Amino acid sequence: MCKFPGGGGTRVHENHVHGGTRVTGTLFGYRKTRVNIAIQETPRSLPILVLELAIPTAKLLQDLGVGLVRIALECEKRPSERTTKIVDEPIWALYCNGKKSGYGVKRQPTEEDLVVMQMLHAVSMGAGVLPVNSGGGGEGDLTYMRAHFERVIGSRDSETYYMMNPDGNSGPELSIFFVRV
Repeated sequence: MCKFPGGGGTRVHENHVHGGTRVTGTLFGYRKTRVNIAIQETPRSLPILVLELAIPTAKLLQDLGVGLVRIALECEKRPSERTTKIVDEPIWALYCNGKKSGYGVKRQPTEEDLVVMQMLHAVSMGAGVLPVNSGGGGEGDLTYMRAHFERVIGSRDSETYYMMNPDGNSGPELSIFFVRV
């Protein structure tokens, strides 16, 4: 079970996780397709990480509207690959709020991903619907949510991204945990 850390040098204070690095995170996808998450150093930079999660976009956005969402991505340790950064692993078992939800896959940004990032380059945080052509096989509207995340590296086998609530209330609404077990 994943819990928000309370102590150990990582704590939330005044809308900031101490020991963390601020990055921009964007959740996006067509309502009936899998959600994508892009992590960027700034809203104008290329994504440093793109994940496709086996959770429908509409379901994740609905869960976020109700309350806290914790996503845990687990992969196995392989003794021969000690130098691989955890976010460079290609595939993870996916748990959403403690329930096994399929897999998460790291992938290279597609042309459509880069178009979405370009359309959102001036947005530092917010949510909405983007006007896009349905040529990418998507159904309906492409929805997005963009926010600041605090990136905390616990060890070479754990890394966490906390979506920071812009109104400063009691910590993150979304936490993404990468764990090598």
